[in-house]
Amino acid sequence: MEPHYSILIQWSEADHCYIASLPEWGDTCHTHGDTYAEALRHALEVLELLQANATEANALPDPVTFSMTPSPIAP
Repeated sequence: MEPHYSILIQWSEADHCYIASLPEWGDTCHTHGDTYAEALRHALEVLELLQANATEANALPDPVTFSMTPSPIAP
């Protein structure tokens, strides 16, 4: 099974571009793009390289996953 990693894409007013962060890989793992699609494409390319290198070193980080727990219904 392939690991599922997070990609967070946000607009940066300071840089005038979209910043794509890969949170499981550390606070400094970012790439960018002039468009949202370009930032995503770059993030996927970086993620592929990170996974390949980490797999060789047997050092894949654990993915952060989303889990929605149902909230109790108030009477």
